[in-house]
Amino acid sequence: MFFVAAVCAGLLLLAPAVSADPISDANKKLVLDAATMLFIDHKVDQAVDTYFAPDYIQHNPLAPTGAAALRNFFKGFYAGNPDATIVIHHVLADGDLVAIHYLFKVNKQDRGMAVVDIFRVANGRIQEHWDVGQPVPEKSANSNGMF
Repeated sequence: MFFVAAVCAGLLLLAPAVSADPISDANKKLVLDAATMLFIDHKVDQAVDTYFAPDYIQHNPLAPTGAAALRNFFKGFYAGNPDATIVIHHVLADGDLVAIHYLFKVNKQDRGMAVVDIFRVANGRIQEHWDVGQPVPEKSANSNGMF
């Protein structure tokens, strides 16, 4: 009996990994594509038109809601900060929610901010957004890093 259980466990280890949630995977890809286009490539119009719902809901209290407001904010921001970029370190997806954890820098000299954006996807578009961020300090109380 032990031998049969061991063989079955070994076969499970050899089986190819299969995604348990194709919806999460699709939403993860959508958000990664949107983040790349908006935050790295700075293709604001294309990103907003392709990936964001017109009635996009913004939960950051410093930013207005709506896709038009998102477009206006990033066009102005990138006009003044053409070197701004992100480096994505983690992506998590659970159904219609996708979180990305990344380093955001305004320019190459900037220490940056560690940011987590949470997006809700509906009908193939980003419908809603929450975010939190903290500056990368010059010195840390530990050596673990922020990513």
